[in-house]
Amino acid sequence: MKTIGVVCPVYREEEVIGRFHERLSGVLAGLSDRYRFKICYVLDPSPDKSEQIIAGLCSREQNVSMLVLSRRFGHQAALIAGMDRCDADALITLDSDLQHPPELIPSLLKRFESGADIVQTIRRDVANRAAFERLASGWFYALMRRVGAVDLRSGAADYRLLSRRVVDVFRARVREQNQFVRGLVRWVGYRSEFVEFDCRPREAGRSKYGVAQLIVFAIQGICSFSKAPLRLAVLLGAGIAALGFLYGAFVVVTYFVGPMIVPGWTSLLALVALLGGFQLIFLGVIGEYIGLIFDEVKHRPLYLVDRVYGEISDPSPRGALD
Repeated sequence: MKTIGVVCPVYREEEVIGRFHERLSGVLAGLSDRYRFKICYVLDPSPDKSEQIIAGLCSREQNVSMLVLSRRFGHQAALIAGMDRCDADALITLDSDLQHPPELIPSLLKRFESGADIVQTIRRDVANRAAFERLASGWFYALMRRVGAVDLRSGAADYRLLSRRVVDVFRARVREQNQFVRGLVRWVGYRSEFVEFDCRPREAGRSKYGVAQLIVFAIQGICSFSKAPLRLAVLLGAGIAALGFLYGAFVVVTYFVGPMIVPGWTSLLALVALLGGFQLIFLGVIGEYIGLIFDEVKHRPLYLVDRVYGEISDPSPRGALD
């Protein structure tokens, strides 16, 4: 009988976590004749009653446990914390807001049994999702495929199954800061299969990702997998320098063979503003990469655990990672 770990990041989900666990448990119960399941909730400290609700589940059900992080480290760190404590034959990660339907788990396991090391779900757009959000998401994934080092499919979600050997890679070798997990999953390779699902509107609560968070998430993903922004800055800088050289040559030739041209303040200020804007953009791009280097050099833990509910193992060969 194979053991399957199920990791569910949680943040401010008191309105829906009970229903989520009920549906998840129902799906897993139907597979209990072939698999043993261990459910691990990873909680970013929430100002609501999410911790109390899940603590009650841990006290009643032997196969349910919870990690409470010392502060809010974010969704990606929560996924890594769950991976670090996975000693199962495979690991399934899904969000606890019911936008990732637990009923898809049998399909993931079927492909795992057929030999896939990674079974990645592909999200179809939620019916009432804003047109701007759909367009921005499409642009991001298209840009990642074009300039990144990974073939990240549009709609790839953090709902996936990973085999034990893929989890071991993340636990022991891929320990970089600011992890963009869905990109790293594609980067590690191995045999992958894909399952599409319909993403439904949230049943309760609201999304924890605002526009600003999504922009930061996109920038982090692009900078983690591509040097294209730096190369673009070089190309634009070279182009502007070439235009400046041509304009300088034009002014010199005009001085000797043509009438004097008195430059106006408008054109001068426009040119200065354009060059200043490009310089600030280039500095910002360079700053993003320097920031990533700074985080790596400090080598701080990816997360810290404050409290543990239920029985949780730490199979990492590196020992306690928090």
